[in-house]
Amino acid sequence: MLSVSDVDVRYGRARVLHGVSLEVPTGSLVCLMGRNGVGKTTLLKTTMGLLRPAAGRVELEGEDITGLPTHQRVRRGMAFVPQGHVSFPQLTVWENLQVTLEATSHRQASAVEEALAVFPTLRPLFKRPAGFLSGGQRQQLAIARALITRPRLLLLDEPTEGVQPSVIDEIELAVRRLHRQAGLTVLLVEQYLDLALRLADSFVVLDAGRVAHAGPVAELHDESVRRLLSV
Repeated sequence: MLSVSDVDVRYGRARVLHGVSLEVPTGSLVCLMGRNGVGKTTLLKTTMGLLRPAAGRVELEGEDITGLPTHQRVRRGMAFVPQGHVSFPQLTVWENLQVTLEATSHRQASAVEEALAVFPTLRPLFKRPAGFLSGGQRQQLAIARALITRPRLLLLDEPTEGVQPSVIDEIELAVRRLHRQAGLTVLLVEQYLDLALRLADSFVVLDAGRVAHAGPVAELHDESVRRLLSV
């Protein structure tokens, strides 16, 4: 489904990604891993069109989308949940969901119900401003908003960061259901090795802006791979 080929990304004169390539087959869950600052978020933003690569290409289902703006990638079935539990803090949970629905091309109210079926704990919070939610609740809201667009490819940037353990379990269950039961293709940035082992089909490890290792998830048990992830 997604193919990233020889991508270079620069911030000014600083080269952040060095010829990075990865594949996310249709129906798979690929975990993008590595220490802080190695370029994981930069790669997701480039894939989503928020950053323009200096070289290389991004393809979605065989179509070169390297030059497409973000909104056109969304229309082609991509969705991105960035770090930081992003929402409109002054709006209620319900208003956050409705704003997202209004921005979609399909505008089908059933999409909200489908998202809430994944995170039913949001229902009692409909009237609460998003700014008053816990970190875990905001993260669930952020993912629910992405699901309203009915994506075929979901990019998740560390969805468990800063989230209490009980909510991590809920997010893990939701991602597993979306992937294995709904067939959603997922590119997941995740630091927790155990979570990656439970969820992923394959993985890619970045180190200093380069692909240091990639393979089936069973290879995460390899000591040389674990050293690439240690702080």
